[in-house]
Amino acid sequence: LALKRMAVRQGYRGSGIATALGRTALAFARQSGCRAVVLNTLMVQHQARALYERLGFCWHRRYVLPTLYGHLANCTVTVYRYDLSGAP
Repeated sequence: LALKRMAVRQGYRGSGIATALGRTALAFARQSGCRAVVLNTLMVQHQARALYERLGFCWHRRYVLPTLYGHLANCTVTVYRYDLSGAP
């Protein structure tokens, strides 16, 4: 399962909404028989990266965005993975 575009409006951040959304997505993936959940995030999204790591996602790989801007700005994308195999 690929998790894309999870966001919480600025004024509601810090209230546990993103954590609940993330846990719900993981539960859905588990119930649907998925083997893993993957997502991409930019290097500048520090809060998002911290959230994913708190939820148990592991760093999988990194790559520079394959565009002219990506190479000029060294815009790095981090791929996270949450392995569901063997999880309750």
